[in-house]
Amino acid sequence: MDRASLTSLLDEYLAALGAGDPKGLRFASDARCSENNVMLDPGDGVWGTILRIGDYRLVFADPFANQVGFFGTVIEPREESAFCMRLKANDAGEIAEAEMVIVRNSEHGMVLPGQRFWTKPILEAKAEAPSSREELQRLANGYFDTLQLNDGTIRTKFAPGCNRVENGVQSTNNPTLDLFSWAAMGCEEQFKLGIYRYDDELRARRFPLIDEERGLVLAFGFIDHSGKLGRYQWTDGSWRESPIRRPHSFYLGELFKIDHGMIQQIEADFISVPYRMPSPWDAA
Repeated sequence: MDRASLTSLLDEYLAALGAGDPKGLRFASDARCSENNVMLDPGDGVWGTILRIGDYRLVFADPFANQVGFFGTVIEPREESAFCMRLKANDAGEIAEAEMVIVRNSEHGMVLPGQRFWTKPILEAKAEAPSSREELQRLANGYFDTLQLNDGTIRTKFAPGCNRVENGVQSTNNPTLDLFSWAAMGCEEQFKLGIYRYDDELRARRFPLIDEERGLVLAFGFIDHSGKLGRYQWTDGSWRESPIRRPHSFYLGELFKIDHGMIQQIEADFISVPYRMPSPWDAA
């Protein structure tokens, strides 16, 4: 399917989801659908509680893989939640896969000060100096390599002004985020300090959607924390206490904007899940 057809399929899905009624959608007979890493039938889960889709809307597509992606929000009783998803179509234009991540703050305790959802022109624009499909995935995977057991070694390439937004909160170049002293730093500056040493493994990495035209890579995976690390040292010599002292995992949907061979922007939605929870998509 071409980009326009994939975008149209997404529009149909979001309209049906906002109405809480999947009956008008064309699902493949062997379609697989998940919400927060659990396989559900269409109509179950958020389909029964949604009031509407929020106003924030980021759409991207991968005609090569017949996939289309979305970042936005869903509004249910009592809260608006960060929301990302992908759809995969089969050759007949039916929905073969639907994967959703919904960050319900009341459930996952992921709320941070300053949470908001806004359009970022850099994610909407075509890449000025596009990279190959293979290079885009390599740089995105290098980000995960940098994050895993973060020791200050940079295993990808960051643009000087790289920004990261997590669950609707900008966690780089943001001096107003008082909760974390390092939030005023840029992407590479944070990683060079080895802040995230407590991230033991970035596991079950998948890169199902690569929008080559816009330099976007959508990835899914898990960050596992054994909780064993207590006091540890940043590369600047300062000593810190790990914020995670129990077995714990995050499940994430993460989007990378890559241009001129460097990561320019990151958009991530992630939730807490049981430690080392497996992915039903690994067997796909």
